[in-house]
Amino acid sequence: MSSSEKSHLDDCSSTNYGAMNNDDDINHENIEKIPSEPTFTKNENIGETSFTENQNPMMSTIECPSDSNEEVQSLLHYLLSIVYMPYSLRIVCLTNLFCWMSHVCYSLYFTDFVGEAVFNGDPRAIEGTIPQRKYEEGVRFGCWGMAMYSLSCACYSMVIDKLIQRFRAKSVYIGGLLFYCLGMTLMALTRTKLSVILFSWTAGVMYSTLFTMPYLLVAHYHSLKTFELDESGCAKMGSEVRGLGTDVAIISSMVFLAQFLLSICMGTIVKLAGTTTAVITTASFLSFCAALTASKIIYLDL
Repeated sequence: MSSSEKSHLDDCSSTNYGAMNNDDDINHENIEKIPSEPTFTKNENIGETSFTENQNPMMSTIECPSDSNEEVQSLLHYLLSIVYMPYSLRIVCLTNLFCWMSHVCYSLYFTDFVGEAVFNGDPRAIEGTIPQRKYEEGVRFGCWGMAMYSLSCACYSMVIDKLIQRFRAKSVYIGGLLFYCLGMTLMALTRTKLSVILFSWTAGVMYSTLFTMPYLLVAHYHSLKTFELDESGCAKMGSEVRGLGTDVAIISSMVFLAQFLLSICMGTIVKLAGTTTAVITTASFLSFCAALTASKIIYLDL
């Protein structure tokens, strides 16, 4: 190979190697300029998670605050709010308990009352005998009274809101309970087919009141954020924090307590009275007790 050709090959080699070196430099520069992936880190200054850059993405972590203490406090507060209720809420619960006990007397034992006290039947008589057939006839007829009760409940539920706006909640609440009390008293005294149909309409008023007034009062308390009055009779802003769902659940649980109490004592009451008329009489008495406690409820201008 001649000296000129060797010189030419050296120039080409140096040129190629130079180009490769330049490419490597460019690639290194591009790699260095690629920003690191953004990660979530905790900003200690503001106490919450913020969006920042971390130069080492492999070492970045997401830190979550521990809420075990908050859960314990929430559970404890929930239990205490059930045990220690405001006076106003306790009166609403007591009124609702009396209402449910009164209504359960009617709804569970009404047909038995009609079969025995109105039709003079006997459920313990031999099948096929006249007393046994009269009892069954009375039970069937009592179902018509239950139908009237359901119809009156539907009708009263459509107008109770307008009645509250016109006559205020206290008058509607107490008036509805006394209306049912009067109807049950007259039914127990007369014990006729006509009274069964006629006075069963008062039971619908009670049932509609059960599912309207207590929840309306609880919602009103929470909307005003108060459960009591000051010395001048105005709404007093309380510092106690209560959950609406908890209070609604407490009010609703009165139906189970009412069923439990009646299942214990109703058999004894009927046995002592010697007639199922005691069922309707007990319903009337419990409704009157509910009216008395309803007069002690704090309505807060509702």
